[in-house]
Amino acid sequence: MKSFVLLVFLLLFLPAPAAAELRTDERRMAQAVEQERERSIALLQRLVDQNSGTLNLEGVEAVGTMVRAELEPLGFDVRWIDMRETGRAGHIVATRRPAGASGKRLLLIGHLDTVFEPDSPFQAFVRDGARATGPGIGDDKGGIVVIIAALRAMRDAGILDGADITIVLTGDEERPGAPLAAARRDLVEAGRRADAALEFENLAREGERDYGTVARRSSTSWTLRTSGRTGHSSGVFGENLGFGAIYEMARILDRFRRELAEPNLTYNVGVIGGGTPAEMDEQGLRIAAAGKTNIVAETAIARGDLRSLTADQDRRARERMQAIVVEHLPGTEAELVFAEDGYPPMAPTEGNRRLLATLNAVNRDLGLPEMPEYDPARRGAADSSFVAASTDVLAGLGTAGGGAHAPGEWIDLDSLVRQAQRAAILMTRLSREPRGE
Repeated sequence: MKSFVLLVFLLLFLPAPAAAELRTDERRMAQAVEQERERSIALLQRLVDQNSGTLNLEGVEAVGTMVRAELEPLGFDVRWIDMRETGRAGHIVATRRPAGASGKRLLLIGHLDTVFEPDSPFQAFVRDGARATGPGIGDDKGGIVVIIAALRAMRDAGILDGADITIVLTGDEERPGAPLAAARRDLVEAGRRADAALEFENLAREGERDYGTVARRSSTSWTLRTSGRTGHSSGVFGENLGFGAIYEMARILDRFRRELAEPNLTYNVGVIGGGTPAEMDEQGLRIAAAGKTNIVAETAIARGDLRSLTADQDRRARERMQAIVVEHLPGTEAELVFAEDGYPPMAPTEGNRRLLATLNAVNRDLGLPEMPEYDPARRGAADSSFVAASTDVLAGLGTAGGGAHAPGEWIDLDSLVRQAQRAAILMTRLSREPRGE
């Protein structure tokens, strides 16, 4: 009996759950997302079952048509931006700019394409309770469904009419078209207008904890070519022949490894070949080389990538790499060329952290744990980086799951609901904050 009385006392006098802090319209949105759970999952299945590998241009456009059918009834002006000039299908750009909206102008970012082309054996949505697998289910079709579910909840709560929102869903995030400046032109322009950008790629999650993404590293490819005098190997290291192309390549790459080490900076070597001769294909994916043990190598080629957290770190790394390259071994030459097209860094700015703080206020009010910052060295590059120089960005607002880019890719369907609730309330609160000049 005493235990029962104590329990009643605690229930009466303990603080109310954090979810009690939600406004009436926010509670309505959270309920609407939950009530439309099965609708959202059915939409996800339709999107996943339509192949939209980046090079399947018709498939990417078909997914764009499906998304258009969801956004237009919500009052969005939806445009298909044809990108055949870049070798890709195109992008969805949808805008909703109510005349009376005075709060922050929001940009929502995602992508229509996946890494799974039509010849992949992994093609279908499969559900098993609260878990579902399928090509691109998390990257990024789950993110698209989170966006749509959140917007529908805002509409049902009467919030959408007061929100200025632009949505850009690229059709080539996994294999960007060229030139990249043309492929990302519309996204960059949308970023210049926005006061805040929310990116709906996969949620960072470890164990039972969700994380916020306030930073992403850059991604730029580079090509290193070395050359040397060729001849009989008995003369290697000598005055006439020198060290040859492969030793020069080894010198440079080993010094990269030893001298460029710093947090959040990586410089991977993805493919390498050397001999007499050695040639790389036009796509930069294959190197054909031949040689004999008694011939000094004439040519060596390597390709890799450079990933950095800030523009300053990227500049310093490039300068140091070039300085290493020009210190040739005797009888050799070398050239390091960085690709003009690359993903810029998304640095962890105070503005980005303020967005995460706003999301964590939403988490508290929903009764969810706060989300710490995720280690940027554990995330890849994404389209949000293209707007990071123009506006505050919070990334990784899509679904939780695993196995991205591989057969068996999966998501936790419960996270679809949780993320849509978070997004709806976050967008509502941001849309009520004063916009930038």
